[in-house]
Formats: sequence, C-alpha cells, structure tokens
Amino acid sequence: RSLNGSRGRDAVASRDNVLLPAPGSPATPVPGGAGLRIPGVSPFVTPTKDFYRVDTALVVPKVDATTWRLRIHGKGVTRPVSLSFDDLLRRSLIERDITLTCVSNEVGGPYVGNARWIGVRLADLLAECGVTPPSKGGPADQLVARSVDGMTIGSPVDDVMDGRDALLAVGMNGRPLPFEHGFPVRMVVPGLYGYVSACKWIQDLELTTFDAYDPYWVKRDWARRAPVKTQSRIDTPKPFARPRAGTVMVAGVAWAQHRGVREVEVRVDDGPWQRARLAAEDTVDTWRQWSFPWEATKGGHTLTVRATDGTGQVQTAQRARTIPDGASGRHSVVVTVD
Repeated sequence: RSLNGSRGRDAVASRDNVLLPAPGSPATPVPGGAGLRIPGVSPFVTPTKDFYRVDTALVVPKVDATTWRLRIHGKGVTRPVSLSFDDLLRRSLIERDITLTCVSNEVGGPYVGNARWIGVRLADLLAECGVTPPSKGGPADQLVARSVDGMTIGSPVDDVMDGRDALLAVGMNGRPLPFEHGFPVRMVVPGLYGYVSACKWIQDLELTTFDAYDPYWVKRDWARRAPVKTQSRIDTPKPFARPRAGTVMVAGVAWAQHRGVREVEVRVDDGPWQRARLAAEDTVDTWRQWSFPWEATKGGHTLTVRATDGTGQVQTAQRARTIPDGASGRHSVVVTVD
C-alpha cells in the first residue's frame, strides 16, 4: 500500500517525465528475414503489452524515479556507490535485443518473449566499484539483487561479467520501463532464467557468495545457477487443429540464449527428423523463428520439434519438470487432417 498510495502518483509523474537518451551503443538493425510473417507465429519483437509477466508482487510497486537510489556494496567492492536514476541516464547506455525466459515455462509454454532493452552495462558498473569476478581471483561469486518489495535474486558474478550484455535496464521497446516490468530499473541478463537474473524494481546490489546467502527461490528448492535450456515451440498449427490435406505450414520459435540456434527439425509421427527453414538470426541472445511446409495426409498426426544450439547440442527429449532449473523435453502437437 505504501508503494502505491500518494507516492504512487509521484511515481507515475516521474515516469511520464522520463526522456530516454539516445544509446551510445545502439542495437544493430534486425535483419529483414528475422520475421517470417507466418500467421499464428509469435512476432519477432514481442509488443510490451503482450510480454509475459511472472513475479510475486500482489500489487505492482510504483517507485518514484526522482527519489530512487541504487546501492552497490559487499564483498570485494572497494568503492561502494549509491546511484540516482539520473546518474544512470547520464552514463553511456547500450541498446540490445534480448529474449527472456521464465524458469516456470513448461515445454511449449508462453513465458518467453523478445524485446529491445536499453540500459547501463552492468559489468562496467561493477568494475568501477572494484569488483573482480571469481574466475580472476575476486572473493564474491554471487551478486544478490534486492527489489523494493523485498524480493531477492542471486546471479553468478562470472556470468554477469563475462562479456555478455548484462544490463541495468531503464527502457523497453523504446519507452521507459512499464511499472509491471520493473520501472525505474531492472536487471536483464541474456542466457539466465529470470529467477536468477531479472530482478525488477531493483534498489540494492550486494556482492557475496553462494555459500553465504540463499536468495528467495533458492530457499524454496530451486537451483542456485540456471542457464536457459535449449527449447523450441510449435506456434502453428495449434493443438487439436483440423487443417485440410495438402501443404500445411508448421512454424514456431526456438531459443538458446547466449548460445544461439543453429538448426530446427520437425518430425511427423514416428518418421525421420526433417530440417526446417530458419529465419535470419538477429543475435545469439534472441530467439529465431522457423517454418516447415508439411504435405499433410488425412488422419491423426503428431508433430514434434527439436532445436540444436550454437554449440551443437541437440535439445533433449528427456522430460523434466520446471523445478529445480527449468523444464526440458520436446514440444509436440496433435492434429487431425481432414
């Protein structure tokens, strides 16, 4: 209630007054062939209004950007800082297309989306505070992010400082972050599930160790480290669809953030795996659309998809629950061809 009372009105006004600076490092243009324009397939860039939201907030916090502060402190931090929102906006910002995935996403599920983010490179900020990753002798291996609503999320320090575009994001799809997605500032780390990286409404970053502290979800038996698993999804035809015999376009998306998608294959019933057409790749941190023209014959059929990531690893057929570190398996749909 305190986050959404009279202060909520000030927060709305502060967001309305935000003018995002032009990024010092803009995103590369999305290749023309990244979107296949096939009816039923998720758009390459997810509209903000359609972007999935999974968090524990019963009421979305409304934080006033004019009074917001971010504290960076902890083990191995030689120069602790407290930063304002304007401090971040005065820094050189980077803009990147990054696909996010929730660890609670079931195989074939909807909790994945791709957006254009703008923000401060997190590794640079940590380095300025004196932080050295453990792979180079630093004492802290966990970065604990704390939200204004009390949520705690722990990320591996090596991952956020290994050169990937880990961000303290201030904008999404060309606009200041919506309140639902963490205004004024949230974390975005490509290649990690959200529960170990994507803290919304962030106000504190503490350098510590995995042995010393268990964040919110780890206390509830989820894994401490959770890189995104290679996954693919059939968007069309939908389950139990009744297409007509002849050429039926099977299509969807595949993702393996920070490794990229090298290949997608489709199998009809128990037949051989057949290579699908991949849309152009934007970056290894974004999903890829794919399509497969199927010569459908009458009767019931099962369509299954699998992806191969940029390392050559084929998506596993082994089914696993979402807990403790994300679901695995291959997405299938059953259709009846008339």
